[in-house]
Amino acid sequence: MENENVTQDSIHMAEFDKPKLTTGLNVLTILSFIGCAIQLFFTGFGYYNAKTSFDQKDQMLEKMNSADMPKAAKAFMPDPAHFEEMVTKSYENRLPILILGLVAIGLCFYGVMQMRNLKKQGFLFYVIGELLPFVSMVLFIGAFSLAGMGFYIGGFIAILFILLYALQRKNLVY
Repeated sequence: MENENVTQDSIHMAEFDKPKLTTGLNVLTILSFIGCAIQLFFTGFGYYNAKTSFDQKDQMLEKMNSADMPKAAKAFMPDPAHFEEMVTKSYENRLPILILGLVAIGLCFYGVMQMRNLKKQGFLFYVIGELLPFVSMVLFIGAFSLAGMGFYIGGFIAILFILLYALQRKNLVY
């Protein structure tokens, strides 16, 4: 009879000794799930909007070069000298960009799920998933795709989350 109590107590102790998800890691993973959903939307939007952008590139170039466009809006636009080439390459390579974008989202999602389970390997998957879109843009569109305010905001968010997860690695135990 006494042996059964010891066994039950050790089972209950194992439950209490199990590491728990910290609040910081919980918040980061929830925000990352939201980021994955947003990225999924924009990846799909970019694929389906590539033809329209390609067809309307001349009108857009005229608007970009006009004096009517506010400076704040011009900051979000790519350099007009490379705009036509960027839109053309985006249209021509829309399928590989879509596939690599979906792979990147999948890697981020899988990495976040692993980190929610306190597994260190999730961090590596997450980092690769965060950096893959930037690499694919350079490969398929060119280095000039890394210009403009949109790139800087996206790059800042990616680096910020990578650093925040790096600070949380001490809480990943498996």
